[in-house]
Amino acid sequence: MRQPTPILDRLNINAELTTRILTGFIRDSITKAGMSRAVIGLSGGIDSALSAYLCARALGSENVLALRMPYETSSPESLADAELVIEDLGLPHLTVPITELVDPLINCFPDMSNLRRGNIMARMRMIALYDQSMAWGGLVMGTSNKTEFLLGYSTIYGDSGVALHPIADLYKYQVRQLARHLGVPPAILNKPPSADLWVGQTDEDELGFTYDAADQVLFLLVDERYTVAEVAAEGFDRDFVDGIWERVKANHYKRTMPNVAKISKRSIGHDFLYLRDYTGRAGRV
Repeated sequence: MRQPTPILDRLNINAELTTRILTGFIRDSITKAGMSRAVIGLSGGIDSALSAYLCARALGSENVLALRMPYETSSPESLADAELVIEDLGLPHLTVPITELVDPLINCFPDMSNLRRGNIMARMRMIALYDQSMAWGGLVMGTSNKTEFLLGYSTIYGDSGVALHPIADLYKYQVRQLARHLGVPPAILNKPPSADLWVGQTDEDELGFTYDAADQVLFLLVDERYTVAEVAAEGFDRDFVDGIWERVKANHYKRTMPNVAKISKRSIGHDFLYLRDYTGRAGRV
């Protein structure tokens, strides 16, 4: 099998134009909801950092509340890296430790796997974010990228349970590119991606492949509409391509609202997809 032709350069974006589109999306979406503020969870990683920089540009730093939500095994470096973003942007911020919130459930099941623990932590963090959404009067911002969403590398009603997804159409490669453009601190740009769910955890170790490898295959399969066979013909390992595509298909349910059984003429999610009048009113969050 021949070596695949690198295609990462085909994923390059116009960073300034992308910034204008995404900040406009954030501002427009929050305004339509009758609000002017946002709440964001800062993990110390590149995805949440980029999301914070975009929100600060869109709304003004004073209108973006950053939450750090460490568990007892969270890396001190992650807290410090999140602090870099807070200080650089001048964000209002809170630290909400989640150890005492999640341990009662975790301790009910002594044989609990790391995956189950991580899901509980992710969902508890979203509970904290939505509590502050009500207290602060702002929408909860997503921090997941396109690669994670396509691979299902997210927790339903955890990190995926947000009001807006500003960077969910950016592959990880593109997240790095835009983060460099916006001046995200080098300490965050250069560290291995991690959800920081347990000691030593990294995304790529857990996935079993690099984001760059996945991005190239996903770009061909999704954006260019290649078949699995056509991607393999480009020199990519067929088993790897098959595995990536199986993950995309198996996790489709995470990328959609819960299916509604259609009975009426205009069913939510089928025929009633958007409002004619987006005047917007603040309500329950």
